[in-house]
Amino acid sequence: MAASPAALCSTLGQLRASGWRSRPVKQEVRANAAARIAAGQPVVGGLVGYDSTVLPALENALLAGHDIIFLGERGQAKTRIMRGLADLLDEWLPVVAGSEVLDDPYHPISRYGRELVASKGDECPIEWVGPEQRTGEKLATPDTSIADLIGEVDPVKVAEGRYLSDEMTLHYGLVPRTNRGIFAINELPDLAERIQVGLLNVLEERDVQIRGYKIRLPLDILLVASANPEDYTSRGRIITPLKDRFGAQIRTHYPLDTATEMDVIVQEAVPAQLEGLQIEVPGYMAEIVATISQLARQSPQVNQRSGVSVRLGVANYETLVAAAARRSLRTGEGEAVPRISDLTALVSSTSGKVELDSLEDDAEGEVVARLTRQAVLAVFRDRVDPADLGRAVAELDDGSAVEVGDDLPSLSYVESLDRLPGLRAPTVKLAGPESAAALAAAAELVLEGLHLAKRLNKHATAVGARYQARRS
Repeated sequence: MAASPAALCSTLGQLRASGWRSRPVKQEVRANAAARIAAGQPVVGGLVGYDSTVLPALENALLAGHDIIFLGERGQAKTRIMRGLADLLDEWLPVVAGSEVLDDPYHPISRYGRELVASKGDECPIEWVGPEQRTGEKLATPDTSIADLIGEVDPVKVAEGRYLSDEMTLHYGLVPRTNRGIFAINELPDLAERIQVGLLNVLEERDVQIRGYKIRLPLDILLVASANPEDYTSRGRIITPLKDRFGAQIRTHYPLDTATEMDVIVQEAVPAQLEGLQIEVPGYMAEIVATISQLARQSPQVNQRSGVSVRLGVANYETLVAAAARRSLRTGEGEAVPRISDLTALVSSTSGKVELDSLEDDAEGEVVARLTRQAVLAVFRDRVDPADLGRAVAELDDGSAVEVGDDLPSLSYVESLDRLPGLRAPTVKLAGPESAAALAAAAELVLEGLHLAKRLNKHATAVGARYQARRS
């Protein structure tokens, strides 16, 4: 329904007269997912690189009406997918007014709902709730209790004079409160096994039992969960009966290629935005950041069992932009364009996001530097035509040198290019629009690429580095 709650029915009698019909949440999700599929739209938006792998499996699970567990390493959008399922719920849903478990006005399951409908009849008040009130999420932790998920006796209600045997003394947990909606459990293996047992009825019999009370809450719920493969069998485990009750297990993955990794990074990154400062990130710099992540997932020095999260590339991209912005603020330039020399700042954003198999104290910085060099060389070879480099090398063979540094103003690079036309040609070709900052960034890629290809020497200086001809 597109109308606002104020324009919808306010009593049970009006609801009946409108012809509205209730349907289980899985049927609701199935119908809305089918409409998206038929229209050529993704069932969950904002996902990159999953079109031919995860999304088809997800569509099948939703159409089948299955509860789902997403299995994948850290940083593979498992939580985003689970939260995105809320978009498959109807815009508005009628519930018995004041119900803690979102009672269906036609079929209330709580004592409160049943008594209110019985006493008020067609005058029973109706409220309308949106998807945000019909979704629940819990990060599984070892201290999570049955009371958190299912419910517990409320001592305040007992103190008010109710008997312990009275169902109205119950305080419902997160799962019953998400009745007629979607409930997500993050990191399910971290949930204690005795607590996992409490979910068995939710997934199969679709009800809950609280503290031995003779009550039955036939819940209408779609349950989704996430798990890390390492935790799945090591840090914690999912008990076999619970795994058996999930209708679908969907394996997520990292971006399969550099282009997809770039798309994810650019979509997710939140680069610095400063008033009066124009920030431009060349495509080749974004590609270098993405390539670092791709190479890290192939490196024998990186612990692949723990995974290399997409968050690594996102954090590196944001740090790279911040380094360029910092330089522009110091030099007074109005444009910030990341350079190769800014890549040294990525050590801080990479530390802690990759686990190494080496135990050496300084190994992490060296691994990051090695991956960065490999990424720069790969992008250089892909982006720069070797035929354009001969004259540049020849110019530097005549004794010329080029100074670079992360704090050098862009105009110093322009001056170097003016006296080295052979270097200027591939730089302009790579930079596109000839702004000083863009030319400086492109020049550094050409020079560093030539150095890594063993055609130029590079020496550290007080301001950064100097590139010059190799001497035999």
